[in-house]
Amino acid sequence: MTIDPWTPILVGCGQITDTTGKPSSERSNVAFCAESAGLALADTGASIGGAALGRKIDAVAVLEFFPDISPRFASPFGRCSNPPKAVANRLGAAPRQLLYTHSGGNMPQYLVNRFAEELASGETELALVCGAELLRSTQNARKAGLAIDHNEDPGGTPTRIGDNRFGFSDEEARHELRAAIHFYPLLENAIRGGLKRDVASHMAAMGRLFERLAAVAKANPLATRREGYSAERLATISDDNRWICFPYPRLMNSNAIIDQAAAVLMTSVEKARDWGIPEDRWVFLHGCADGTDTWVVSERERLDSSPAIRGCARIALDMAGKSAADVAAFDLYSCFPSAVEVAMKEIGIADDDPRPISVTGGLPFFGGPGNNYVTHSIAEMMNVVRAKPGSFGMVTANGNYLTKHSAGLYSTEPTKGPWRRQDPRKFQAELDARPRQRVNTKPSGTGRIETYCVAYGRDAPEKAYILGRLDDSGDRFVAMAGNDPVLLADMLTNEQLGRKVSLTEKDGRNVFSTI
Repeated sequence: MTIDPWTPILVGCGQITDTTGKPSSERSNVAFCAESAGLALADTGASIGGAALGRKIDAVAVLEFFPDISPRFASPFGRCSNPPKAVANRLGAAPRQLLYTHSGGNMPQYLVNRFAEELASGETELALVCGAELLRSTQNARKAGLAIDHNEDPGGTPTRIGDNRFGFSDEEARHELRAAIHFYPLLENAIRGGLKRDVASHMAAMGRLFERLAAVAKANPLATRREGYSAERLATISDDNRWICFPYPRLMNSNAIIDQAAAVLMTSVEKARDWGIPEDRWVFLHGCADGTDTWVVSERERLDSSPAIRGCARIALDMAGKSAADVAAFDLYSCFPSAVEVAMKEIGIADDDPRPISVTGGLPFFGGPGNNYVTHSIAEMMNVVRAKPGSFGMVTANGNYLTKHSAGLYSTEPTKGPWRRQDPRKFQAELDARPRQRVNTKPSGTGRIETYCVAYGRDAPEKAYILGRLDDSGDRFVAMAGNDPVLLADMLTNEQLGRKVSLTEKDGRNVFSTI
């Protein structure tokens, strides 16, 4: 079969998980990125050698590091002013493109989709996507009082790409709703309501779902939690599985305190042949898509669905001439159970489908290296389809609060004809045209709880958050309750979905009480 020479392919991948390494000034995020890139270069098997291939990289994209995003994860040891250039310097490359993403777990797949277009048009010849997190060793260094210097200024300014808007509205922020650990539990109880399950049966179902991921992690030497937790253990509250935000205990949350790095390399068929990269290293991107759901969670028409995931999967499969039944393995973005549950529903994966829904073990068990997790997903999916030539694997990626989405369909089977994708703006226009739910920012009177969550401190519940519907207008509203032990205890033991509440304004926030 003749393959179009401009067809984009993935040719190398590298992953690192370090659970024991000691922090040092030399071991920075950019150094860790370069180390994983070196593994990816070696993985290509290029006849010209990995070092020589590295010098040919003309596009470097680095996923934004957690310490550059969140004050919670800010490092006391300094930062790099131009991460992609620092990585390129370590590889001896002088790229034309130096990209540093804005935050978003969708960005690794987005970059693969973008670079595929550039490779197919001849704009780029060899692209590197990489990222790293060192929160485990940074935490250890801080506790030990070590004097470490990770400041680095290689000169220049990277091009920033991605959507840098806050993932929440002013109204949500006014009620302290800004974090994933609150939004995903809200989505979870909405999902439970749609399924008409009580809390106990839904907890058991979440345990069964994540038991599947834990089993994959147990067999993956790169995973950070390899205990192989049972469904019962995952759904049972204990000293090492305490509540974080009801209905999620600790082991149903992404594990961010890890040291992990990953990198993938992309080029064209023509360049792969020029550089002597064996065909058994080639992985083809058969289908891809990007799309963003209604940006503000409280403005979404439904809280238990994702039109963007559904459309991204459909577009990627249609581009490949495949159906979901043709996919042998998935890696569904798995920061929390709600992300997996919605993706399964939208793609059409039944609860008892025996196919893998993760090839890594997922963010709670493999590890959740910030924006870079999906680089690991893609790298591992490359290994999976290489091991089963001709099989297809799908990766889904998710940013913010089930907001920004990307999908990719991979196989060693060559694509047919020139590589082309649908203009993503077409699908985004369809998503943007969908109706939005009106949110009343000054609700009064009574309403009913549409979904809720209860946030914990170290040892006890502290606050509750709800999204509800006003009785008189049907408008949605956002409200919260402070540290009211009686109310919080009731919310943890009795069903709240559909419960009637009264609303008042206090200290600039909507406050609810149950009726």
